[in-house]
Amino acid sequence: MPDSATRPPISQVKLYDGKLAWLLTKHRDCCEALASPALSADRRAPGYPEIHAGGHKAKEAIPTFVNMDDPDHAAQRAMLEDEFTPETVERKWRPVMEEVVDAVLDEFVAKGERAGDEPIDLVKEFAVHAPTRIIYRALGVPAADVVRLSRDSEIRNSTSRNAAETANLELQKYIGGLVKQKMQRPDSGDIISRLVTEQLKPGHLTEDQVTTLAFLVLTAGNAALINSISLGVLTLLQHPDQLADFKKRPEELAPQLVTEITRYHTASGLNSRRAVKQDIVIGGQLLKMGEGVICAVQAANRDGEKFADPDKFDIHRPGMRPEDTLGFGFGAHRCQAEFFSRTQLEIVFVKLFKRLPGLRLAKAETELVYSEPTMNVGVEEVPVYLA
Repeated sequence: MPDSATRPPISQVKLYDGKLAWLLTKHRDCCEALASPALSADRRAPGYPEIHAGGHKAKEAIPTFVNMDDPDHAAQRAMLEDEFTPETVERKWRPVMEEVVDAVLDEFVAKGERAGDEPIDLVKEFAVHAPTRIIYRALGVPAADVVRLSRDSEIRNSTSRNAAETANLELQKYIGGLVKQKMQRPDSGDIISRLVTEQLKPGHLTEDQVTTLAFLVLTAGNAALINSISLGVLTLLQHPDQLADFKKRPEELAPQLVTEITRYHTASGLNSRRAVKQDIVIGGQLLKMGEGVICAVQAANRDGEKFADPDKFDIHRPGMRPEDTLGFGFGAHRCQAEFFSRTQLEIVFVKLFKRLPGLRLAKAETELVYSEPTMNVGVEEVPVYLA
């Protein structure tokens, strides 16, 4: 990523299909754009900037609230709002998260012990499984199917904005079948059963809409969580002094660690795209109706006007609040499951380094392979020794 001082505040970039879109890189400009009703999150709106060919195909899919504007966005978002409040996460979902992370850690340690002197890949053997199994449990996927389904590549690669672009038809078919099961025998407590009972049966949503919404819940944040775990562990290993501090006070420092990781890496950085519905001036630049806007939240999270020494990783960064970073978006479309996601990350980092305080990188940093620039920020593998 270029130094913050060299990034132009607003410029134009050429998309894969030759069209131009405005690129916003300043924190304040991104916030203004993402909060403005003059800009649309609906990918069917004229000028919406698609960055992959699959995006045009995705316009044919049943939309969910991530691709809606208010009031439709607010109405559908409200259907799941209270599943992800801090109170619900602490009462209902934290025990599930703790249980799943402990189980995945047990498997990870066992695989590491079987590997002997050979390294084990933290991404494939740990980071992929923890958040994936958690969201399957939340959706109500039967335990017998969870391990098999958690290996599906769709979970690794999707985010809320591009899930429809890369949709795994088999996984969607499975979710559709699960919705049918819940229509006959809804359980108490899982998200799909709740959608069936409260939205499908009263006629607020169709069966296809419930399936699409459940698929969104499944895929929306998992790639970002997987990448945040992988990159977070890697970055801590690259900063041994801060890792040592974290090991001394893991529960105390976990919230600060997660906030800094989501600022420093911003794993889900391709979602903040908009179409201009009416002319608006942002950052001194006139954005005209029908033009596309990409909020480069990775760059905004490294904006020197907002963050001191922005290209430095620092879990002790003074005055940092979760709402200051754009890792979970901004405005009406800020990630609904932010606290759900943050809690998972805190649990993972605390438990991982308590269980494996001697975890160390098994490959030179220069040999690591990161994701392509047009993909969400991630690392392909993180080979480690457990002690």
